[in-house]
Amino acid sequence: MATRYDILHTTTYRYHEAVNFGLHRVMFRPRDSHDLRVLATDLQVSPEAHVRLIQDPHSNSVALVQPKEPAAELTIACAFTIEHVPAPEDELQLDPGAEFLPFAYSLQERLDLEHYLRPHHDDPDGTLIRWAHQFLHTDAPNSTRETLTRMNAHINQSLSYQAREEEGTQTPLETLAIGGGSCRDYALLMMEAARRLGIATRFVSGYLYDPMLDGGSDAQEDQDGPAERIVGAGSTHAWLQAYLPGAGWVAFDPTNNIMGSGRLIRVGVARDPAQAPPIAGSWFGEPEAYAGMEVVVKVTKRRD
Repeated sequence: MATRYDILHTTTYRYHEAVNFGLHRVMFRPRDSHDLRVLATDLQVSPEAHVRLIQDPHSNSVALVQPKEPAAELTIACAFTIEHVPAPEDELQLDPGAEFLPFAYSLQERLDLEHYLRPHHDDPDGTLIRWAHQFLHTDAPNSTRETLTRMNAHINQSLSYQAREEEGTQTPLETLAIGGGSCRDYALLMMEAARRLGIATRFVSGYLYDPMLDGGSDAQEDQDGPAERIVGAGSTHAWLQAYLPGAGWVAFDPTNNIMGSGRLIRVGVARDPAQAPPIAGSWFGEPEAYAGMEVVVKVTKRRD
């Protein structure tokens, strides 16, 4: 059953004095697909700005925002109405040849997935590959889906979540050494570990619906069962998708131990988190002029 959501995403940068702004790259608009339709959009920028809409190499929708005048505050507000039909990813059967690890992608798939299969971060001492191998049985066949499920749950249960608004992502080795990180750190760790097991993965940024923040009658119960408070709502969120032959791109959110797209609303996909920041840009002035930023995201289930 399709569900409609209203999304409001507001980012405000504040300065102690008026500064000049460079080009800002904004990736807020959800990705249209068979399971998600964008019904209405609105983009407001203060001060007034020149806006161009483009698609990047991954077909993500990107707004290029160039403020026209100096200001002590820059606000970019995006509003969307979407219709979401969660894909039954956990019910889709894998191709017989991909049900157990290791498996091989077809030649055509491998050509298209090459950049998602190749690790992007060094592992000089083999720390990450040893960490990944703990999820493999030595005395029984390794179900592809169950191996990823164990890894997803382990990250959620063994690491300490740390919200972080500043740009950048920890390397997988840093996340393991620290014992925690943000949602994008968790996603990158699982991506790189799964790639070392021969599974193609990609980074996903977007939004997360949490009925506990929605004040409606379904705040105690929704389509996914009991509505427990989940981590990452109220801001942008990040997770990963693994490409499993027969099922396609399947979502895994190690921050909340969620599998499938029931509460996850895609905005951007990329082979590495550095390619999909929700917003990136520049300003010109004295370093001490920067006073901070505020990000507010509200995802509300629509009741027409």
